[in-house]
Amino acid sequence: MLLAIDIGNTTVSLAVMRGKRVVRVRFIENSAMRSALNQELRRIKGLFPKLGEVILCSVVPDNLRIVERAVRRHLKTKPLVVGRDIKVPIKNKYRNPGQVGQDRLVGAYAVKEPYGCPAVIIDLGTAITFDVVSSKGDYEGGMIVPGIRLSAEALFQKTALLPRIETFKIPHAMIGRVTKDSILSGIFYGYGAMCRGLIDELAGQITGRPKVIVTGGHTRLMRRFIARKITKVDECLIFKGLQLLAHSGRRTKHAK
Repeated sequence: MLLAIDIGNTTVSLAVMRGKRVVRVRFIENSAMRSALNQELRRIKGLFPKLGEVILCSVVPDNLRIVERAVRRHLKTKPLVVGRDIKVPIKNKYRNPGQVGQDRLVGAYAVKEPYGCPAVIIDLGTAITFDVVSSKGDYEGGMIVPGIRLSAEALFQKTALLPRIETFKIPHAMIGRVTKDSILSGIFYGYGAMCRGLIDELAGQITGRPKVIVTGGHTRLMRRFIARKITKVDECLIFKGLQLLAHSGRRTKHAK
């Protein structure tokens, strides 16, 4: 059994995996991370006493240090950190490979086995990322767009009269008749149109017909707006990639 932890900009996601199957997933908001993380790790230790390795992927260095210390304290094990202790075995064609977030590389690596290549991976998180995997299985690069919460928060902070959106739900109609619905309509229908258009544009840049894999925290909210362009929704893609990495044997000297 394996504990896979993805440390994002908004949440820390923890998945207990038995082989390739996810048996427990929990999400902890970064704003309340310290106390909630300690409680969850203690709970995991009690529920899964035979838990084996722990693997971490992070885009927030400060939070990585916090989570790593907590894992050592509560689970009595040294976690593997992606990018430091274990490398993602994918050819990275970024001009500066170190600029690519490890989570994006893990996602690109994860699609190759179950879905095949070429592929476009859309991660609907704090930022929306589009990542391209070539027919050869290489990571080609991608696109980054502010996510739906970031966009709504920017509207609130940079305008005098627009309200803050606390709850994101699909509006009843495309044409909003109150300000809140107008904002929600612009976000959902606007981002849906953007995703559909960019999928088509990216497909035109790729040799072969790409699979389109959608993942990330806002997948359930957005999937109906891009459903006809999607090959597969896989909300556990990052965890599956971390499981594959942990069993790949590609450890660095640091891990030893």
